[in-house]
Amino acid sequence: MINSVKTIGIIGGDKRQLYLADSFIKDGYKVILGGFDSLKSVGEIAISDVKSALSYGDIIIFPLPSVRSDGSVNAPFSQGNIYISDDELELIKSKPIFTSFREKFIRAYPKLKSSPVFDYSSREDFAILNAVPTAEGAVQYAMSAYEGTIKGSNSLVTGFGRIGKVLSKMLKALGSNVTVSARSFEDLAYINALGYKAENTEELKSIRGYNLVFNTVPAMIFDENLLKNTDRDTLIIDLASLPGGVDFEAARALRIDAQRALSLPGRCAPKTAAEIIKSTVLSIIKEVNW
Repeated sequence: MINSVKTIGIIGGDKRQLYLADSFIKDGYKVILGGFDSLKSVGEIAISDVKSALSYGDIIIFPLPSVRSDGSVNAPFSQGNIYISDDELELIKSKPIFTSFREKFIRAYPKLKSSPVFDYSSREDFAILNAVPTAEGAVQYAMSAYEGTIKGSNSLVTGFGRIGKVLSKMLKALGSNVTVSARSFEDLAYINALGYKAENTEELKSIRGYNLVFNTVPAMIFDENLLKNTDRDTLIIDLASLPGGVDFEAARALRIDAQRALSLPGRCAPKTAAEIIKSTVLSIIKEVNW
């Protein structure tokens, strides 16, 4: 337990934040949840109002994602939209604040621009650990949405970053014939060395012969031109953060089954996702010597 932190205020979020609160309590911290007013009780977790959580928390943790497009806190367990008031911002402007997508959070609450706001979601350790539940969630999503089996399927993974690496390995282990696309020659060499078929993402002109396509690249790849050269019975699952890499309007017009699958760790493995958030937050605290 870190001596300088006794009470943790957690604002908003989904099941990940409930498991996060439970894990901190088991470590001896006091946790106050704000933005969970649709829940009456959650075991030993104190459910309170947002202002109390902000007032009494030594550190404040916001969810992933932290805010919605209208600037309200992402709080699916709240009965209404939550906006942090100016008075509440004054309560936390000097406290360590842990959030995700920091730039978007600061745009919503510019008064915190000079405050100690840390983006746990941007850290490499978080991203690496989060790749596993994301990839597992993608496989689970595919098993639910695809009417065939992974074994024997032909799958394409666009992007060979953290998620692409883990997902490709899982798909191959399940018996899929895996093709991976990447841009750099180094990545293409690794793809070949690991026994996958390799494609250059920038040279994709058609998507033919694939049952499943998983996009992990947060840039427009599957535009109208590429979708016109995609088999209609191909299922495209976009895992990339918004705005994603698929033109969904064009896909609908072309009758191609394209689906967006975001926040998979929170939906498919909230307990594990919570532990990843926790370990990342604690690492930041130790690094800055609180």
